[in-house]
Amino acid sequence: MSTPPLRRDAAQNRHRIVEVARRYVDDGRPLQLNDVARTASMGVATVYRHFPTPDALLETVAMPAFEELVQRAEQALADPDPWTALRDFLAAAIEAMLTDPAVPPVLAAATDSLEQTSELKHGLATAFTDLLARAHAAGVIDPGVTEADMTPLMCGIAYAANVHSELDRSERAATGLRYLTLLLTGLHRPRATTAPTLTT
Repeated sequence: MSTPPLRRDAAQNRHRIVEVARRYVDDGRPLQLNDVARTASMGVATVYRHFPTPDALLETVAMPAFEELVQRAEQALADPDPWTALRDFLAAAIEAMLTDPAVPPVLAAATDSLEQTSELKHGLATAFTDLLARAHAAGVIDPGVTEADMTPLMCGIAYAANVHSELDRSERAATGLRYLTLLLTGLHRPRATTAPTLTT
């Protein structure tokens, strides 16, 4: 059953709450609903009516990035080249993790507040499983590499790029992509002479 559309004033309030929360996340400030209500100049009850927990609000802030990442995964799955498909999906994931500070905590959370978040994360996990399986079947990646290996490796790349706190987010993303290239160069089992490269 579909959710009925919000009244215009309720939709405006929701948009305002998410807008303020987006700024909090981007500034690295704790996402407390009382603080968001005060900054948004509305009652606390209004904020809680839309978002019962800070996690639900954080997931809503991260939702556009997850939706875009799912689209990138679908594009990768449509690529007939198994190596390019896997590489491009991993690059998209690194970019999302390093350019949107709402993504890493939602991605790492063991449980989700919103059903849509769970659906998107499940879609990403399924796509990654399929992409890695295709790369293994084609013989273009080290056969010993598993999903359990790649998850901490990807987190390690994001952590290493974020160490460079003097860089802005786009520069850290570029650094993360360079680290990813180094990792994938070591894992690649080329069928041709083309080297695995990433573009920013």
